[in-house]
Amino acid sequence: MKKATSLSELGFDANGASAGFFRSVSDDAMDDSTPTSHHRRRLTKVSVIGAGNVGMAIAQTILTRDLADEIALVDALPDKLRGEMLDLQHAAAFLPRTRLVSDTDMSVTRGSDLAIVTAGARQIPGETRLNLLHRNVALFRKIVPALAEHSPDAILLIVSNPVDVLTYVAWKLSGFPVSRVIGSGTNLDSSRFRFLLAEHLDVNAQDVNAYMVGEHGDSSVAVWSTVSVAGMPVLKSLQESHSSFGEEALEGIRRAVVDSAYEVIGLKGYTSWAIGYSVANLVSSLLRDQRRIHPVSVLASGFHGIPDDHEVFLSLPARLGRAGVLGVADMDLTDEETRRLRRSAKTLWENTQLLGL
Repeated sequence: MKKATSLSELGFDANGASAGFFRSVSDDAMDDSTPTSHHRRRLTKVSVIGAGNVGMAIAQTILTRDLADEIALVDALPDKLRGEMLDLQHAAAFLPRTRLVSDTDMSVTRGSDLAIVTAGARQIPGETRLNLLHRNVALFRKIVPALAEHSPDAILLIVSNPVDVLTYVAWKLSGFPVSRVIGSGTNLDSSRFRFLLAEHLDVNAQDVNAYMVGEHGDSSVAVWSTVSVAGMPVLKSLQESHSSFGEEALEGIRRAVVDSAYEVIGLKGYTSWAIGYSVANLVSSLLRDQRRIHPVSVLASGFHGIPDDHEVFLSLPARLGRAGVLGVADMDLTDEETRRLRRSAKTLWENTQLLGL
């Protein structure tokens, strides 16, 4: 007897099966049935804008994981840029064959499949967050339209902070559909969350299913109601085995996740490796059409009671593939989690209204 290799062979209609889990974010997003083989017949190019600690950690991780045939580096400092490129090129004998190019001119990014923006202005002592935001918007006005001109079919992946607001800015300035403008969001926050839980439970972090959603920042939301290991709800188990696992303890863990980046910055001056691996993880899902779920910054209007007319980007679990965001999960949140997410959205929306875009 022939063994069934799919549910469709067992009589289940596969057409639109994922619709029960994900909502499309754009009419331009790729349909599940759309063939992607034509993407695999051409070389893959990734551009990284900003050759600082974060940008180079991302480029190095993409290079060692063999995720691109060509990597273009762009930075405003020509000597540092060339030095970084040469340093990677000199390791060619130990790495997959990848073409490395660099320039201060954005034309070097022409024909990119994916453009990753890490460039951003640093906060001056005593400077307000709003003023810093306006300076970053001014920088994005120079970067994003040029990227869109040279690579009109690319996916934009924003890493610069504040990532949610700047992803909104990139969407507005690029004119791209929302499915092709993504922020790195809470993908790394969720990894930090999973790490803390994995250490406590003595399991591999990859076996912990847990999400941080909302803002990549102080108002992020830990979705305790869906945390699980091996299909078992973690919160219930922790509360039954530890009488101290109340609201205060849960908030303490969420706060530890939020503050962990500040701790790294305080110790070594910047973060780099974790965000490098996080972004390379996203690059793999996007360019290899993995259809994996990542909490990334997407247009969240209409989700979880966020008003339809509030154009706000924040992190929600999204299915990523070669066309970008293929759908966003409508999570089953508790009333408290929903309240916190809406509060996070309100803060971000108010910030975007100050930009005049």
